[in-house]
Amino acid sequence: MSELTILIVASWFAGLAAFVGGGIAWATNGANTAAKREVTHGIIAFGGGILIAAVAFALLPKAMIVLGPASLGAAFCAGGLFFCILDARLGRRGDTKAQFMAMLIDFLPEALALGAVFGQDHQLGVLLAAFIAAQNLPEGFNAFREMTSVGIRSRVAVLTLLAISLLGPVAACTGYFFLRNQVKLTAAIMAFAGGGIMYLIFQDIAPQSKIRKHWIPALGGVLGFAVGMIGKQLVY
Repeated sequence: MSELTILIVASWFAGLAAFVGGGIAWATNGANTAAKREVTHGIIAFGGGILIAAVAFALLPKAMIVLGPASLGAAFCAGGLFFCILDARLGRRGDTKAQFMAMLIDFLPEALALGAVFGQDHQLGVLLAAFIAAQNLPEGFNAFREMTSVGIRSRVAVLTLLAISLLGPVAACTGYFFLRNQVKLTAAIMAFAGGGIMYLIFQDIAPQSKIRKHWIPALGGVLGFAVGMIGKQLVY
């Protein structure tokens, strides 16, 4: 199997995880019991833990090696600021697809970075694909619930997530062909994505994961980070 074929398959499966998450949400869509709420919030926390691990172990280490302090800080903060402005605009418009948009706008730069680093470092590429898949699973779960809550049919919501998965190979191939030799630009994109993800964690994901007088769901965040940490150790 050629390097490009492996990249296409890996990036598609990373995006397909959102479709799987949506399918799980569809299959478990029913009465909103206390136990179900606790599991749902635990899944949200797990996704947050995975995202922190992706920033700490996949996106920033490469950027910290390649970029100087000023460039690194500027790219990271620019990512957070961009996501903040976009989130504020969606909020002012009363947009009910914030979770779906958040999934999309962090998936695309990560897939772009995946393609760019794949030609330079296969191991880092595989690790990044695994992180993207792990975070897309709970994000797809949450995006499905968000879409159906505003009247979008379940079948349409799931098919939308399936269509989004096809953007993964497109973005990854773009990064592979146009950014593989642009080491500093790739590092800046990774830092930018890392800053955006950190904003999303504290603005959206962490607040949603909490249930008053329930303590177990927060352990999902610990488990998510542990999965990312062990994944990093196994790959390297």
